[in-house]
Amino acid sequence: MKLLRFGPQDHEKSGLLAADGTLRDLSGACPDLGGDTVSTEALARLKSLDPAALPIVEGSPRLGAPLSHVPNFYCIGLNYAAHAAETGAEKPAEPLIFSKASTALAGPQDPIIIPRGSTKTDWEVELGIVIGKCALNITEDQVPDHIAGYVAVNDVSERDFQKHRGGQWIKGKSAPSFGKIGPWLVTADEIPDPQALGLRLWVNDALRQNSSTSDMIFPVVTLVAYMSQFFELRPGDVIATGTPSGVGAGMTPPQFLRAGDQVMLEVDGLGQQLSSVVDAP
Repeated sequence: MKLLRFGPQDHEKSGLLAADGTLRDLSGACPDLGGDTVSTEALARLKSLDPAALPIVEGSPRLGAPLSHVPNFYCIGLNYAAHAAETGAEKPAEPLIFSKASTALAGPQDPIIIPRGSTKTDWEVELGIVIGKCALNITEDQVPDHIAGYVAVNDVSERDFQKHRGGQWIKGKSAPSFGKIGPWLVTADEIPDPQALGLRLWVNDALRQNSSTSDMIFPVVTLVAYMSQFFELRPGDVIATGTPSGVGAGMTPPQFLRAGDQVMLEVDGLGQQLSSVVDAP
C-alpha cells in the first residue's frame, strides 16, 4: 500500500494511492496515520480493505506528511562512505545515531524554511524507515517483522548550527520543515530489497546527489537491530538512514540553499518531493 495524507495543512485526511493511480479517501476506516495506526497489526487490517470501495478524491489536493506525528525522529550520520569522505570524517565503526525534533516534520510539497540566523542550510536525500512494532533487543533476522514501511526523507540540515554551536547535532537538524517525509508511506511488502533503491536530489535542476542504498555502510537490518540494543523503538518512529555524497557542504566551494531555490528529490518506489526554499518570517 501507498498511504498518504491529503488536504489543507493541519486538516489532512488519510488516504491511499490505489494501483489504478486514483487517490482514495481512507478516513472512514482510519481517521489519521501515525503512531499505533501504522503498526503492523493496524496495517494488516487496512490491507484487507478493497481500495475500489473507497471514495475517490477528485482533483490534485495538497499532500501532507504521510504521518501526522512521529513519536521519535531518529537519524543516522555518515552512513555512506563517500559522504563521510566529502565531509572530512572517518568512516564510523558503529552507527552514529542522533535525533531530529519531531516538530521538524513536514510534507513533500511544503517549503523548506531557512531559519533565522542561518547561513548554511543544506540538503540530504535519504531512505526513511517507519517502525511498525515495538523493538527492543531484536536480532537482524527479526527486523523485517518490525518495519511498517519506508518513506523518502529530506534531512535538511543547518551546518553551522550542527557543527559550531556546541552540543549535539540536533541543533542543526530540527528547525521547522527540516524533517520532510513522503509523499507516501510505502508498506514494506512493496519494497522487497531496501538496499537496492536509487536516491537522487536536484537543486534548481542541477543533479547534486545520485546514489543507491546499496552503498550504505550499515544496512537497514543492521541499523534497526543495533538501535534496539540501546532503546525501544515504537510504532510510527522514523529512522532516516543517512545521505550519500553530494551535499552542499561537500562542494568546492560549499554551496547552501537560499530563498527562491527549488529542491526536488526522489527515492525509487517512494515517490518525489518538490520544495520551494523560503526565509523564515
